[in-house]
Amino acid sequence: METSVFILVLTAAALHAGWNALLKIGLDRFLTASLIQIAAGMIALVALPFVALPKPQAWPWIGLSALFHIGYNTYLARAYQHGDLGQVYPLARGSSPLLVAVLSVLLLGDRLSPGELTGLLVLVGGIWLMAVRGSRSAKSINRSLLGCALMTAVFIAGYTLADATGARCNGDALSYAMWLFALNALVMAVVIAITRGPRTFLQLGPHWRGGLAGGAMSLAAYSIAIWAMTQAPVALVSALRETSVLFALLIGALLLKKPLPPIRLLACGVIAAGVVLLRLL
Repeated sequence: METSVFILVLTAAALHAGWNALLKIGLDRFLTASLIQIAAGMIALVALPFVALPKPQAWPWIGLSALFHIGYNTYLARAYQHGDLGQVYPLARGSSPLLVAVLSVLLLGDRLSPGELTGLLVLVGGIWLMAVRGSRSAKSINRSLLGCALMTAVFIAGYTLADATGARCNGDALSYAMWLFALNALVMAVVIAITRGPRTFLQLGPHWRGGLAGGAMSLAAYSIAIWAMTQAPVALVSALRETSVLFALLIGALLLKKPLPPIRLLACGVIAAGVVLLRLL
């Protein structure tokens, strides 16, 4: 992976952690995530006149990705009913790179060197350590929490692979990303209207500033990731993107003054070691 791609993916990870920090803006997590996606779609809508229309072969992947995002939001919200952010987020985000690594080799023909595979496994191991041993309520992990978190990981892997394939087919990552976000916003709006009722949109209004900020960060973060997946193996981009767990922990410690237990510091060190291995090996 080239240095410029490496740095941009880490930047995307930091932006991803930033918009996830906004999940506590006063709505339930499903509505908050939906608000952020709708806001990102509105920003993308403004950009559509300035980008090309995706090629015909890219549209099925855009549609498939939008469906996977519905499953992602649904199971993520369910997972939070059974566990806290410190468990759910690392379990879901840490499991998806392994699925992506296996499927990208089988389906996309990507190849990983032994060093890259080692770095990926070390990074994922650090994220899992943070989830299993780093939370104050780690003993409360149950089948429902684990099942929902792993299903979330499956949907993350699904939309990651769909978008990598679609962007590569399209030959224009920016065009693909903008149309994806616009369509995804429309789909989420329809889902909210059907499942929660049209009046639910009135609840979103007071939170538009946080939603817009989160939407901008989400749009930038995932657009960078989509572009990076056209430049490097999908598994490497996916693994580096999940260092957002580390950035989220740093945001909590520096801005929210949350304590950092020794086990979480160890997990941070393991994640950082994985990043170094990915870059050097």
